[in-house]
Amino acid sequence: MHNPNLRYFYYVGRTGSLTGAADKLHVAVSAVSRQIAKLEEETGVPLFERRARGMVLTPAGEVLMTYARRSFLELEQVMAQVKGVNAIGQSVVTIASSEGFAWEMLPVVTAGFRETYPGIQFRLNVVAANKASQLVLDGEADIAVTYSLTQVQGLAILHREPAPICALMRREHPLASRTLLSLAELQPYPLALAEEGSTIRQLFDIACSLRGLLFAPVFTSHSLGAVYRFTQQSTDIVSLTGLLTVQNRAQEDGMTLVQMAETELHQRSLQIQAMAGRRLPASVSAFVDFLVAAIRRSQHALE
Repeated sequence: MHNPNLRYFYYVGRTGSLTGAADKLHVAVSAVSRQIAKLEEETGVPLFERRARGMVLTPAGEVLMTYARRSFLELEQVMAQVKGVNAIGQSVVTIASSEGFAWEMLPVVTAGFRETYPGIQFRLNVVAANKASQLVLDGEADIAVTYSLTQVQGLAILHREPAPICALMRREHPLASRTLLSLAELQPYPLALAEEGSTIRQLFDIACSLRGLLFAPVFTSHSLGAVYRFTQQSTDIVSLTGLLTVQNRAQEDGMTLVQMAETELHQRSLQIQAMAGRRLPASVSAFVDFLVAAIRRSQHALE
């Protein structure tokens, strides 16, 4: 139902090669090449840079690719409606998220949503924060639920709110009764941290650098679960985490969350992201509303 040369362009952009697109489309490489040449002739600008290792989108190609992704996603939605698929009850919602949300919040919220719409299906991709955003840009996920430090071009922010970083420790910890802590006050205690690359670690490193503080973490990991479990093992260990990430589990496990004073540790936000300009299916919009309500309830419970 799409212009053939737009379909061919889309798959060349996705696979990065004429051969890859030909394999996806089950046509000859020469047919793909002709369609790309035709499209470039129609637009009057090069859409790809031809390189030894494949095809790379030009700036003009990136603009067209954004349209193509959105167009194909909307076509899928329209075709589902034409075939009589229930707008919400029999749909598939694809979510990309960083580990912090996949560990507890999203499984609980998706299960709650299915109590109202038992026919709905969810696909959850757990990836790094920047990858979650990229999956939405690539049309591989309907929404991303992630912590972010900036606005990502090409994405619409459906919901945003502050996501401060807190200190996590056992209730028996000497600092557990405090309502506010500074990084300097954590120095006497063994520290568990996420590896470099996470938003927590980025902001922690910035805050320490500005204050001339040095830490030698006794435990680091890419795994949120590993950091959490390590923190559970002793009354003197402290780690840094997000409130929404572990608040329910922490209460059940005898752990305490204490706010941090440094402004840098308050600079990230929780974001629900979607492709800019895309009209979301009814199932996705309904789930986003349900998720936002759950987030707000959690935030109110902390106040």
